[in-house]
Amino acid sequence: MSRIFFIAILFLSMPSFAQKVEGGSFKTEITLKKELGYLLHIPENANGRKPLIIFLHGSGEKGNDLEKVKIHGPFKYLKSHKLDAYVLAPQCPEDEYWDSETLYRLINKIIRENNIDKSRIYLTGLSMGGWGAWNLAFAYPDMFAALVPIAGFVDRVPMIENCKIKNIPIRIYHGLLDDVVNVNYSIDIYKKLKPCNTDIELEIFDDANHDSWTRVYDNEAVYKWMLQQRKKD
Repeated sequence: MSRIFFIAILFLSMPSFAQKVEGGSFKTEITLKKELGYLLHIPENANGRKPLIIFLHGSGEKGNDLEKVKIHGPFKYLKSHKLDAYVLAPQCPEDEYWDSETLYRLINKIIRENNIDKSRIYLTGLSMGGWGAWNLAFAYPDMFAALVPIAGFVDRVPMIENCKIKNIPIRIYHGLLDDVVNVNYSIDIYKKLKPCNTDIELEIFDDANHDSWTRVYDNEAVYKWMLQQRKKD
């Protein structure tokens, strides 16, 4: 009997833990300054509205030396060929990755300052640039008339929001032997997009490792295909 009485006294003497909850609001302003160097190819005949090709390089070309962005892609092609289009190649700073908002603002600057056909804006990129191209297309799907990502990693958001870019014609390229970015990223996003995008193709090069882009960008066919595309209303 005394034991029961002791337990009851102990319970009654325990402190109360009533909680106090307050609501509130918080405002702040964060300003980020971004700077991108870029190359812009201007077509020989700049009369009339011309298409714009945007090329995003890979991680090996980061920095502040614009000669690096000529190593691969359209600017390499332009060394020995002509394109009747503007070609924009920004350079990602050394310790950063492609930022969609910054790229979007740069593209709009180029559109404002040049005679660009807004129905013929094309986006392509390799490796880190392929990743950047996927993200930029999903962030601003109404901007682009075609998308060509090569050997690109694909984030979770594009995998989930796949049909957001159902109206953009897409050509995906990847190397089967890629030991940097697994080919399954391209296969998986292709499978996600195929049911809702009627103009999408995936080409896997059986003999290619991570560099699946040289044979694409050195070939006239990819530029010819891009320049035939027009944005759907």
